[in-house]
Amino acid sequence: MAGQLKEVRNRIKSVQSTQQITKAMKMVSAAKLRRATDAIVQMRPYAKKLQEMLSNIVSSSEGDSSMSLAADRPIEKVLMIVITSDRGLAGAYNANVIKLAKLTIREKYAAQFAKGNVMIWGIGKKGYEHFAKNNFKVSEEHKNIFLSLSFENVQKASQAAMQAFQNKEFDAVEIVYSEFKNAATQAFVVERFLPIPKVQSASKVKADFIFDPNREQLIAELMPKILNTQLYKAVLDANASEHGARMTAMDKASENANELLRSLKISYNRARQAAITTELTEIVSGAAALQG
Repeated sequence: MAGQLKEVRNRIKSVQSTQQITKAMKMVSAAKLRRATDAIVQMRPYAKKLQEMLSNIVSSSEGDSSMSLAADRPIEKVLMIVITSDRGLAGAYNANVIKLAKLTIREKYAAQFAKGNVMIWGIGKKGYEHFAKNNFKVSEEHKNIFLSLSFENVQKASQAAMQAFQNKEFDAVEIVYSEFKNAATQAFVVERFLPIPKVQSASKVKADFIFDPNREQLIAELMPKILNTQLYKAVLDANASEHGARMTAMDKASENANELLRSLKISYNRARQAAITTELTEIVSGAAALQG
């Protein structure tokens, strides 16, 4: 009985120690989430408007030889930029991004994958490690972006993808990431990066732009910058989603620890009462025997 009491006491201490860690991690994630949310909330309207403008320009300039980044060609080789996190303990966040990437490959690029023509760039160590372990073609070049998250570092990945597309190393580039909604909600999406998607409109009227300076010069300058911004927005979305998912997961873990502590304390009290009852019974039986 004494051994059982000691075991329950040790479990209670262990759970209390774990709960302190989960509460601390929740507070850290909450602080990081606030900064990450500010960054994506400020960035999103600007990035979406630029992306919309770029799609309109591409749609109105169909067939233009200078629009190499919008050139549709038969898809033989595919690049998937999969954005996960560097750390775990974020609930199902990383698993959901990886699952969506695999589903997209299976449904859209099964033929290319069978030929070994699907390359994955893992931004974030968790995605890279998973795909490398499961024998996918994966590049480690951009996996450490979250160690120093900045526009300049994301821009390097974006420019590398654009250069590879122009060199016909890939015929399509997709981004798989988590779009931040709020601390408890993320939307896992696949977004076409290259070729630049055209506006899908029922109307046949094309947007009419006035270009100053000349059209070719402006497009050559704007197009890479807008694409850099698009990838940076996706990385910021993923960063905020990660901290939101981790904060929610740690909050749930703390609640579960409370429930487990309650159950363990009840078990401990019952075991202690049983031990006391047994000792009293032995004392009473011994006294009765002496009197007899």
